[in-house]
Amino acid sequence: MANSTLLSGTRAERATGAPVGQGRRLGSHVVLVLLALYFVVPLWWLLVASTKTNAGLFGGAPLWFGSDFALADNIAGLFSHQGGIYWIWFRNSFVYALAGGVGATVLSVLAGYGLAKYRFRGRSVFFALLLGSVMVPMTALVIPTFVLLSGMGLLNTMWAVILPSLLSPVGVYLVRVYAQDAVPEEVLDAGRVDGAGEIRLFFQVVLPLLRPAIVTVLLLTTVATWNNFFLPLAVLRDPNLLPVTVGIYNWQALSNAGAGGEQVWNLIVTGSFLSVVPLVAAFLSLQKYWQGGLSLGSVR
Repeated sequence: MANSTLLSGTRAERATGAPVGQGRRLGSHVVLVLLALYFVVPLWWLLVASTKTNAGLFGGAPLWFGSDFALADNIAGLFSHQGGIYWIWFRNSFVYALAGGVGATVLSVLAGYGLAKYRFRGRSVFFALLLGSVMVPMTALVIPTFVLLSGMGLLNTMWAVILPSLLSPVGVYLVRVYAQDAVPEEVLDAGRVDGAGEIRLFFQVVLPLLRPAIVTVLLLTTVATWNNFFLPLAVLRDPNLLPVTVGIYNWQALSNAGAGGEQVWNLIVTGSFLSVVPLVAAFLSLQKYWQGGLSLGSVR
């Protein structure tokens, strides 16, 4: 039976002049190209649109540059419009993303490693609650978070955005799953036999082994905090505390309403493009650390 199947496959290759699997590879390549276009085209449009004036945005080819290359003028407009408040929003987003991303990563690594390698009463219950919290959308928690922060007197402060960003159930889950296999029990036992304490084991043995998971959680939490919109919209009122996402939304609302004849679509698009640049740079600079799973030590 196997020989007849092999012979029939060989005859098919000779009849068509191409291997049987070539069609499957071609189909997969077409799907990958379509997916790449799906993700790249919006970024390309954002780049092209940021080089146009208000008039150029609503005329001409949407996916190609216009006759007037106005990127420098648009960036200069961001410095002058409303006293350059865009850069205050940009700085706020950087502070929120840095504090929230680093803080959430630290807590996720500690909690994930503890759930993976330590035995304590209620561990299974805690992990089940963690999995359940992953299923809850963050927007559903905005109103309870608002009430909690209001009771603590933290509304309209930076802490109203930073503190909720420190909790990342997805980050804890990823670290727990990765640490389960990436940190061998034999390595930990060997370190304990040699007299190393738990803190020394964590910093000198565990952290190097968890580097790919740490970088992954750091990127995910930083991007989530940078793109956070609904929570800052609900808890912040001071324009000087807004992140760039909410600030650009306010500009868009004013432009839609035509309040005072203010039409700043070119600044909205340019500001959106500049807000994406740090995220792209972070992914490109940290992607090499994603290739992990290699143990940096050996069992003695």
